[in-house]
Amino acid sequence: MFERNKLVPELMDTHLDNSLAFWVACLGFKIAYQRPEDGFAYLDLNGAQIMLEQVEPDAGQWLTAPLAKPFGRGINLQIDVEAVAPILCKLDEAGFPLYRACKDTWYRAENVEVGQREFIVQDPDGYLVRLVERLGERPAYPNKA
Repeated sequence: MFERNKLVPELMDTHLDNSLAFWVACLGFKIAYQRPEDGFAYLDLNGAQIMLEQVEPDAGQWLTAPLAKPFGRGINLQIDVEAVAPILCKLDEAGFPLYRACKDTWYRAENVEVGQREFIVQDPDGYLVRLVERLGERPAYPNKA
């Protein structure tokens, strides 16, 4: 069995099959294991892990309020990938529009800037997923006041 991460988000979804089509077929995750009878799947992509669970109103799930789309308001899930280009092609072929177009961004982290080629897409239930291809680091330039 594979090693489970110490933090693994579990996302509630309306249709597990639709979510698996997005996460597995488009983003490249593998199903580590699943319980179809519970509408549950545990996914992994090179150590990026996520759990998906289909909403069943009478199943006693941990819902603090009624779900309304888009799910996951206020959060985006950043996932490192080797390259974003093949994923962009698969998303386009599957008809998933981008929430934010692909671009190169540099973020300051102390005395360096960390480069990312990134884009954001929404999964079938509206969760924001940010796919990131690492571009390396460069020296940060001090802010000029």
